[in-house]
Amino acid sequence: AIPTAAACKSAKVVVDRLLERQRQENDGQWPESIALVLWGTDNIKTYGESLAQVMEIVGVRPKPDALGRVNKVELIPLEELGRPRIDVVVNCSGVFRDLFINQMNLLDRAVKLAAEADEPVEMNFVRKHAIEQAEEMGVSVRQAATRIFSNSSGSYSSNVNLAVENSSWNDEAQLQDMYLSRKSFAFNSDAPGAGMEESKAIFESSLKTVDATFQNLDSSEISLTDVSHYFDSDPTKLVQGLRKDGKKPSSYIADTTTANAQVRSLGETMRLDSRTKLLNPKWYEGMLNSGYEGVREIQKRLTNTMGWSATSGTVDNWVYEEANDTFINDPEMCQRLMDTNPNSFRKLVATFLEANGRGYWDTSEENLDRLRQLYTDVEDKIEGVE
Repeated sequence: AIPTAAACKSAKVVVDRLLERQRQENDGQWPESIALVLWGTDNIKTYGESLAQVMEIVGVRPKPDALGRVNKVELIPLEELGRPRIDVVVNCSGVFRDLFINQMNLLDRAVKLAAEADEPVEMNFVRKHAIEQAEEMGVSVRQAATRIFSNSSGSYSSNVNLAVENSSWNDEAQLQDMYLSRKSFAFNSDAPGAGMEESKAIFESSLKTVDATFQNLDSSEISLTDVSHYFDSDPTKLVQGLRKDGKKPSSYIADTTTANAQVRSLGETMRLDSRTKLLNPKWYEGMLNSGYEGVREIQKRLTNTMGWSATSGTVDNWVYEEANDTFINDPEMCQRLMDTNPNSFRKLVATFLEANGRGYWDTSEENLDRLRQLYTDVEDKIEGVE
């Protein structure tokens, strides 16, 4: 029975604010396509709010039956919608795919319904892109309108997070290739029971027209750098590399943790997140009260911050600079971290050096020399060398 009527109402508020924000920043132009993420547990908690957002963006509405079950959709007439139908590229998490296969069916039918509507292409970007892709790839418009993607059956995540956490990636192109190869399995409502089909060509082709990337935050307990899943599903730099004009798409985060939902840019959300968590004395002192595990939490948050630099490039230089001043340049804090958890402190130091080496943090040679010396010192401490 999701999305519920209440979820659809909340979704409309967020979508209206998202589109208005995008238009303000792009000379009044409507975005032609938006790439977004659907999470399993988030849609359970919100009764399908982000699911309803996809429908609202495309300009379709769910049609519940007499028992409130949603298994049909209908187009919202353009006169009522008051704007063009906007194309989507939907990345469903592995858990969403497992839990909500019926809703994936609903979304695929919704997008294909829009693509086959007899409407002018300047008012229906789903149809516009599907026609272009059909001609380019030699397939039907319906097949070209494939927009609901996830991992292959039984597979989860793009593994970009694992590569970042283990520093086992050569360059951003490698991360983007991982995302493309693992997230390019499409759901097809015309082949029920067939599972996820690899559709890398259509996935890449769809991402080339994306003007904005979008995710939801619906919990005040889990923010962008608390877990690695958020940046693991972020395609911002990937889209930039695929677009013919090389333009970086706008990136937005909807904060639906309160009744008054806010749509912020990814950069604004990262700054807010850094100020309230990583660089907030109340937060890191609270972590350090936990001892060994607290140091690991601080290190993990810095690693996740660097993950956002790798996938989106929206982390300001001052975030790394102030984190370095807080945890490294303060001798007392530095010693506390080293004594409490030398292994995590070594990873923290290595992450600062890696952020600089990969071009995400520009700092003084003095800071880098201190970090290199600290790395040697903590190695000696771990190895028991006096």
